[in-house]
Amino acid sequence: MSAVGFVGLGVMGRPMALRLVAAGHSLTVFDVDDAAVAALEEAGAQPASDAGAVAARSEIVLASLPHAAAVEDVFLGDEGLLAGARRGTILVDLSTVEPALARAIAARCAPLDLSFLDAPVSGGEVGAQEGSLAIMAGGEADVVERARPVLEAIGTRIVHVGPHGAGQVVKACNQIVVALTYAALGEALVLGSKSGIDPALILDVLSGGLAANRIMEVKRDSLLGHDFRPAGPVDMTYKDLKIALGAADEAQVPLPFTALVQQAYGSLRATGSGGLDHSALLTVFEAAADHTIGPPE
Repeated sequence: MSAVGFVGLGVMGRPMALRLVAAGHSLTVFDVDDAAVAALEEAGAQPASDAGAVAARSEIVLASLPHAAAVEDVFLGDEGLLAGARRGTILVDLSTVEPALARAIAARCAPLDLSFLDAPVSGGEVGAQEGSLAIMAGGEADVVERARPVLEAIGTRIVHVGPHGAGQVVKACNQIVVALTYAALGEALVLGSKSGIDPALILDVLSGGLAANRIMEVKRDSLLGHDFRPAGPVDMTYKDLKIALGAADEAQVPLPFTALVQQAYGSLRATGSGGLDHSALLTVFEAAADHTIGPPE
């Protein structure tokens, strides 16, 4: 088993780190939240004082961070991964950031004889807990294969999608489909419910046909029960769609529907709901129709 490091023990990072411990890897962890580190220490991981100290003890380091500023600090800061890593170390960013940032980190790694992968994940908190994440890796193919035995502890589909930055482009594509699916479900459920049809029955029917999707399976109870405790918060989806729109602008690809849905998420943020789960997009359509979905009276 490998000496593995993990930085970022939030909603996604914590369950991923726990799976690495369970798989038998020697794990060193760091997070700015001391309580998060203590929980992993209790599970068998070793704490470190900063990201650089994690890298100094590890053959491969994974990072799961909320936004670009955190990624820059953890990888490129004075006490960051590049400062502490030994030659030959593999650094893997599981976060969702701009493709340009991934390429910039890779360029900084090369002269230090460090390998880098931008490898964002899809599957949400449930996928992180189950170790069933999809991992889209950008970088060199041989580095993906060297990292695969560790990545297999957290994901069941690990795909090399192209050079540095490609992982982030594919994650942007993923987030477009996820967000637009939430929008389609919101519209459909509000239409059906306000027309007098039980939304549970609507989901039953849709899940058996061409409209079936993973979101209806995972978020069924959340949507029907208006349980919007965050697994993937609105703020994060808004940020991810902003990244997608930026990548689209760079590639000269219009994304009109993505832009509309990003603004719908923006309306949730403007009313103080940025911390809710991204399935709360349903409430935007409910408010517009002056109707809350529920079984017929």
